[in-house]
Amino acid sequence: MILCAAILCGFLLDLILADPVWMPHPVVFMGKAITFLEPRLRRLFGDTPRGQLAAGAVLAAVLPLETLLLTGTICFWAAALHPVAGFAVQTFWCWQALAVRGLAKESRRVFFSLTRETLPRARQAVARIVGRDTQNLTAEGVTKAAVETVAENFSDGVMAPLLYMFIGGAPLALCYKAVNTMDSMVGYKNERYLYFGRAAAHLDDIAGYLPARMAALFWIAAAALTGHSAQGAWKIWRRDRRCHASPNSAQTESACAGALGVQLAGPAFYFGKLYEKPTIGDPLRPIEPQDILRANRMLYTASVLALAVGETVRACIWLLS
Repeated sequence: MILCAAILCGFLLDLILADPVWMPHPVVFMGKAITFLEPRLRRLFGDTPRGQLAAGAVLAAVLPLETLLLTGTICFWAAALHPVAGFAVQTFWCWQALAVRGLAKESRRVFFSLTRETLPRARQAVARIVGRDTQNLTAEGVTKAAVETVAENFSDGVMAPLLYMFIGGAPLALCYKAVNTMDSMVGYKNERYLYFGRAAAHLDDIAGYLPARMAALFWIAAAALTGHSAQGAWKIWRRDRRCHASPNSAQTESACAGALGVQLAGPAFYFGKLYEKPTIGDPLRPIEPQDILRANRMLYTASVLALAVGETVRACIWLLS
């Protein structure tokens, strides 16, 4: 039950405080580790496709395992020192592994830029949370990008960390964050990372496979609870959940598109290159900036639902053991 309490407290801290800019974050250190290891592994294994595949596989193995071992060891010794110390460490890292408030905060910044400032400012705001090129996006494109990011990152930034927390505490959740951080940094199918990033991308697909599908189901339930179309979310999820190169990304995007009755995705530029991505959802109405706030309400509701179900299942297992 200590772990359940730590996860609940970590979740509440995320809702209240998000990620203070002054506080060191594990993802920052993971990013620095990737930046440090990448050129050294490339040189060690050579510049051939086979060598780059091997170098990327080593990175994909080393970073998550070292994250798990380091954080697991610290949690173990903190709990051995005193139960309160163990609880505090678990709570702190559970807080840092979650991104509910931060995601909502950044997407709201896009909404306010669209409605109260200028389109260039909105492009700058959305560039903070998406990987695509944003300098030429229309207001509709900015809105779509923000809504898609809220939906997709519910899976990566909330559902997956929560699931792994309930299975293995903060260390396993941070291990997942290491996998996801690698994918966001080197998992691109461009010339630089086509081979080096392949192992990281595949590992992220595997680690996120179950959470993405659970996230879609929680999003559909959240649509019903927030007055949106659960029927539409279910219908579009069933139809369009595979309309993405990644096996996981379209899961929550399709549920969100169906809940709102709008069309998401479609062609987008990445690093100056156009990618012809299929659309997701039906354009029952034009997308509008208010859809960012609607997506945020579903984000919060789905997050609380996922937490409640996880706490209940974990408590039942504890009571029956």
